[in-house]
Amino acid sequence: MKSVVITGVSTGIGFAAAAELLNKGYKVFGSVRSESDANRLQRLWGPEFVPLIFDISNDAAVRQAAGLVKDALKGATLTALINNAGIAHSGPIQFFSLDNMREQLEINVIGLLRTTQLFLPLLGGIKEKVETPGKVINISSVSGIITTPFMGPYCASKFAVESLSDAMRREFSVYGIKVVVVQPGPIKTEIWRKAKEQVDEYPDNIFSPLLANRSAIVDKRSKNALPVEKVATLLREIIENKKPQDRYLITPNKPMVQLARRLPVWLQDKLLIKMLLKDNGMSDTK
Repeated sequence: MKSVVITGVSTGIGFAAAAELLNKGYKVFGSVRSESDANRLQRLWGPEFVPLIFDISNDAAVRQAAGLVKDALKGATLTALINNAGIAHSGPIQFFSLDNMREQLEINVIGLLRTTQLFLPLLGGIKEKVETPGKVINISSVSGIITTPFMGPYCASKFAVESLSDAMRREFSVYGIKVVVVQPGPIKTEIWRKAKEQVDEYPDNIFSPLLANRSAIVDKRSKNALPVEKVATLLREIIENKKPQDRYLITPNKPMVQLARRLPVWLQDKLLIKMLLKDNGMSDTK
C-alpha cells in the first residue's frame, strides 16, 4: 500500500488531500495539533488514516512523529511527503508585530524545513537505492510569486518556500527524490475566515483608509476562489506522475498571474496600487 505524510490535515487543503488519497487506496499519516482533531478524523476516515499529533514548530514532537511513521512502515518507504501546514499573517509592514513575523517564518519556513529533514530518510534513496524514491511536495502560494500590499509577511514566507524548494530539488535529485512546488491562488478554505478575523488588528494608523474595506475585499476574493478539491486532485496526480513538473500554478486567474510576473517591477507596482485604491473606493491622484 502506498503511504503519504501530510502536515495540517484538520481543515483546508490538507483535509481535502487526505480525503482524496484515502479514497484512492493510500494510507495517510496526517498531522493535527489536538487530540480532539485526531479523534474526529480517525472516526471519519477509519484505520487507513493515522493521526500524528504535532505542531511543526516543535522539534521534539516532529521527531517523535517521524519515528512512529518509520515503525509503522516496517521497512517500506513513503510515497510522498506533503508539506501543507502553514499560517497567514497580514498587516502593514510599518506596524507589523515582530513576534507575529517570527511566528510566520517559524511555521511556514523553519517548520517546513524541520519536517522535511526528519521525514526525508523515509522517502528512500538516501542510505540505499530504491526503485522509486518518494516525492516532496511543498505547498507554496501565488503569494510566493507576487507580493501584494499588506500581505508582506506571508509573501516573504512563501518566497522563502520557493527558494528552499529550489535548493531541495537540486540537492535531493542526487538521491532520485523529486521536489515539486504547488502554488495555489484563492482556494475555498478556512483561510478566508481567519483573514477576516485579522481585519481589526491595526486600527487608527496612517493606512486605515486602505485597510477600512478589507472585510469586503476578503468576501469578494473568496467568492471567486476555486474548490479545495481541485488542489487535492492535483496533489494526487503529482504523486502518481513519474515525471512531474517542478511547479504547478493553480488559481482562477492563472493567465493574469503568469502575465503579471513578467511585467517590469514599476508596472507591477502601479497595477497593484491601483487595484488596492479601487477596492477601497479611492482614486490614484498621481
